[in-house]
This record gives sequence, C-alpha cells and structure tokens, in this order.
Amino acid sequence: MSDHRLAERDRPWMMRTYAGHSTARKSNELYRGNLAKGQTGLSVAFDLPTQTGYDAGHELARGEVGKVGVPIAHRGDMAALMDGIPLGEMNTSMTINATAAWLLGLYIVAAEEQGVEARALQGTTQNDIIKEFLARGTYAFPPGPSMRLIADTVAYTVTEVPKWNPINICSYHLQEAGATPVQEIAYALSNAIAVLDATRQRVDPELMGQVFARLSFFVNAGVRFVEEHAKLRAMGELWEQIGRERYGVADPKHLRFRYGVQVNSLGLTESQPENNVQRIVLEALGVTLGRNARARAIQLPAWNEALGLPRPWDQQWSLRIQQVLAYETDLLEYPDIFEGSKVMDGLVAELVEGARAEMAVVEEHGGAVEAVPYMKAALVDSHRERRNRIEAGEQVVVGINRYAESEPSPLSTGEDGGILVVDPGVEAEQVEALERWRAQRDADAVERALDELRRVAADDAKNILPATIEAARAGATTGEWAHALREAFGEYRAPTGVGEAAAGVPSCEQDALRDEVERVSEALGRRVKLLVGKPGLDGHSNGAEQIAVRARDLGMDVVYEGIRLTPSQIVTSALQEGVHVVGLSILSGSHLELIPDVVAGLRDAGVDAPVVVGGIIPQADVEPLREAGVAAVYTPKDFDLGRIMGDIVALVAQRNGAAAGA
Repeated sequence: MSDHRLAERDRPWMMRTYAGHSTARKSNELYRGNLAKGQTGLSVAFDLPTQTGYDAGHELARGEVGKVGVPIAHRGDMAALMDGIPLGEMNTSMTINATAAWLLGLYIVAAEEQGVEARALQGTTQNDIIKEFLARGTYAFPPGPSMRLIADTVAYTVTEVPKWNPINICSYHLQEAGATPVQEIAYALSNAIAVLDATRQRVDPELMGQVFARLSFFVNAGVRFVEEHAKLRAMGELWEQIGRERYGVADPKHLRFRYGVQVNSLGLTESQPENNVQRIVLEALGVTLGRNARARAIQLPAWNEALGLPRPWDQQWSLRIQQVLAYETDLLEYPDIFEGSKVMDGLVAELVEGARAEMAVVEEHGGAVEAVPYMKAALVDSHRERRNRIEAGEQVVVGINRYAESEPSPLSTGEDGGILVVDPGVEAEQVEALERWRAQRDADAVERALDELRRVAADDAKNILPATIEAARAGATTGEWAHALREAFGEYRAPTGVGEAAAGVPSCEQDALRDEVERVSEALGRRVKLLVGKPGLDGHSNGAEQIAVRARDLGMDVVYEGIRLTPSQIVTSALQEGVHVVGLSILSGSHLELIPDVVAGLRDAGVDAPVVVGGIIPQADVEPLREAGVAAVYTPKDFDLGRIMGDIVALVAQRNGAAAGA
C-alpha cells in the first residue's frame, strides 16, 4: 500500500444530535428515534431552569420550562429520559454546567437502577463555568465555589467513573460571543489551566496524568474552514506543551488533544435559511479534513436554528450530512492531507504565537478566574468589530448584506413555520408532576440528604459529589440541590463587559445619529435613556450587549444590569431610572409569556416608555406581541444596528413630542 493511502479506512467520528425538549418521555422518544437513524452517541440539551438550578414553578422558570431542552428535576425524570437506552453501552454527552455535578449524580443513579456500575459509564458533562461567565450565562454560583464544584467532579470521576470526561472546556460559546481564533484558543486553554490548577489541589499528584487525559474540549468551527482547522492544530500543539511543561505529563496518550464539536451557529441566518445547509457542510469540513486534528465527536446544528427549535426532520437532515461525509466521501481513506502544507504550517504558527501572547495577558490578570472581566470586555469588543464589518459590507454574509434578493423559502412556509413549537401546557404539566413526586417521596430522607449536602458544602476540604449522589438517590430535586448550595455559596452576577468595552470607531452614519440623540436629548431636557433588559433565564446576551454598547457610543444613557431578570425587576428598574425606552432581548422562546408581563407591569406602574423587542421570534408571534403593546420587533435578519438605533431614537422623539419638524 502506498504511503498516501491508509492501509485501512478510518472509523468515523462519533455522530451526535443535540436534542431534548418538552418532557423526559418525549425526549426519550426523540433519542431512540435518532439512534435508530444511525446516531452513535447521545447529546442531551437541558432546559434553562435545569441548567440554572430552578424547579418548574419558580418565578424565574416561567415561560422557560421545556423550551430549549428537556426539564430534569429528579431521578425519576432521568430514568424516564434514559428508559430503554443501555447506559453501560451508550456514550452520553450532557450540555450542563452550573448543575453538572447534580445531573451527573442523577445519571449515576439512573444507571444503578439499570444495574450498571458507575465505572462502566462513558460520556461527558460540559461542566465549564468560566465560559458561562463569559458567553452563555447559565451560571448559578460565584466563581470560587463554581471552580470547587468542577474540581470535585473531576477528582471524583477520575477514580470512581474513570471512563467519564468530567469536563468539556467549551470554546464553542466564546466564538458565538465574537471571539477571534486567537481569543478562542487563548481563553479556552487559560480556562483549562485554571481547572487543572484547582483539581491538582484535590487529587493525589500521581493522578494528574489521568486527570489531564480526561479533560476534553468542545470547540466551534466557523465557515472559514481552513483557518478553523489550523486553529485546532494550534490548540493541540499548545495543549501538549502545557501538559509536558506545567503538569509533567509524559504519556503521549494522556497528552492527546481530544475534542468534540458543534459547528458555528452565529453565522446561521434567518434570511435565506437554505444557505445555512452549505454553511454547515463547509464548517464540518474544518473538523474532518485533517486526520491529525479530526474531531472525536460531532454534532451539527439544523438549517433552521436562526428561526427557532428544529423539528425531528431537521435534525435528521443534519445527521445525514455527517453520514454522507463519513460514508460517501473519501475523507477517511487518507493520512493527514495537511501534513507538510506551507499554508497550514504558517497559519498554525501564526495562531500559536498570537494565542501565547493573549494567554500571557490573561496570566497577568491573575489567571482565567480573575481575568473574567478582562476577557468579557474583549469578547464584547470583538463581537462589535464583527458586527461593524458586516454593517459596512466588509465581511460578506450572503443573503444579508449581499445577494439579499430572494424567492420565498418553501422550507419555512408550512403550517408550523418551519420550526418545532413546544406546547405551552408543558410547564403546568411539569409543575403538577413535580408536586406528585414530592408528595410520594420520603421527605425526611430528602431533608437529611440536603442537610448533609449543606454540611459538606461548608467544608472546602470535602468532595461534594458523594453527598450530591445521595441527595439524588433520596429524591431531592434540581431546585432543592441548587438552593442548598446557594445558601452555602451565595448568589452572583457576572460582569456584562459593557462598561469596560472600548469606545467605537466613529463613522459618518454614527455621527449623524449622535447629533440626533443630542437634539432629542436637548428637547427632552435630559439625556435619552435606554433600559436594556433580559427577562427570564436566557443567558445569550451578545445581542443585548451590542445594543447597549452602540447606544452608549451614540450618547444615550444606558441601563443594563445583565441577564436573568424577572419582569417585575425590569419594571422597577424602568420606574426608578426614569427611562425613555425599554429594549427587551429573548432568544429562548419565552417571549410570548414574559414580554406581555413586562409591558403590563410598565403600564400598571405608570411608565410611559415604548417597548422594543429583539430575539429569535417567529413571524407568527410578531402580531401578538404588537397587540400586547410592543412598538417594534427585531429578529436575526435585522443585522443593521444603525437602523435599529435610529428607530429607537425616533420612537422616543415621537412619544415625547420631539419628532423632527414638530
């Protein structure tokens, strides 16, 4: 056999579909259907209350139950979710962070009920809190205790669940928040160093090689797939260096850079959504073309994720993309096709140099935990630069700022609008089911288990996993587990990065808008004031941050308190701050429940400020929002922040009798 072909075709990567919605039983049906279609691993999406540690029925859970994932409140839900799926054979990835230790505990208990020992379990808990502070927002506890939870999970699994990956250092959401390839590499590896340093204090030094080997990564791959592939080779090179030099890891198997991937969702468009299919295929090439840096597991988004939740058919399409790549093309028949490439070697060297320099800056700030405010502000700046390039036409997005003329898409003209809509009755059903669970369990056993959990949480020398697993066995709920730890660890609000973001580069358009803001402010007798609010549990704050930064750069006073606010908190803030306009951002599908609550609350409080809304909002929901009193609705197709800012200033002027020429 010649050296330019493999003696034997490589095995395909693990194929996953990120899925879950409504209830555990409905999600179980979806999983079993996907496995029957050829999916080779599970990837569980949890709803926002589960991710942030709230039970259905909590004020912050309103409108969020079962929307972006499956609600899991206790071991009964986990057993239903995994019913008929042999956990001793399945490789399960759980996208869960703040409550990762708890969901792993529930998974271990569900396996016990199937007669499967923890030592046999294979899979991953994402369990990456630092990126939640930076990019995704589903944190629950302050940084210090959060790092302890991560380290405890790593230390426990390395001996008790040795086939499990206790953390996926997740650079995926960093890119979604605007990270450049250099930033994605640097912040992810700095994050990994923080995790390893914290874990080193909680394990036998002889286990550090095994600890290093069990850390995996979950990365993003954008449409610039040549550069994206170089990024992964650069990460592998730096990861091996970190292992050898900082942690003394010598075994080549332990030093291997292991990663799974979901390709980029940031670049998926609501306009001409059929273009997303080719984007997804090209992005998948970035993590499959080069054998030496090929992904171990892949999950692809669906073509319609900029519109709403994908249906089973849409997810099947994404799975079939993977299967065509793996089985119909010749990708798996050759050695590494980039080996010796002048272009690839040059790109890798460039990224390694840039990442090392940025990692040094993070280290100067005290490491990844202490550097969260710095990294957050840097991501806000990078995302703003990306938006500015698109608005200026310097970065082409087909169907958005070039070739926007289009025929109507038949993919999204069906009765369902081309997306899955979760039954709004699911939330009430979950609340009732939770009440039944609490009524039938041994309440005394639960309280004893939670008391032990609080005791262990208060003792930093103790590992929290055994008490967590006991609470799961006793029948405690997600909200009860998280509440016990909130009592021990306290609450926390992450930095927004808005105040620290650098001033924007002036332009003629922005100068004209700034002049209009000055004119309207003078007519009002004080500065135009905008409140940007994120009601509910949606932590995708990138858009809200960009609105806040742009409004600030145009000379408005901006009130932005970050994520996870109740409607009443937003109303109180609007009243106390005397704002002229309220901007609400929701991407989780809870807009029809939460936005009318905010509008009604503002009316009741006597706040006469127009409300504008942005987010992933289906066209069918626009009119109901307008009927509820919303003045304007913006969706992902509305990429031009300058136009949105102009609309907002005009609304304020009109509402206050300060319109031009008035």
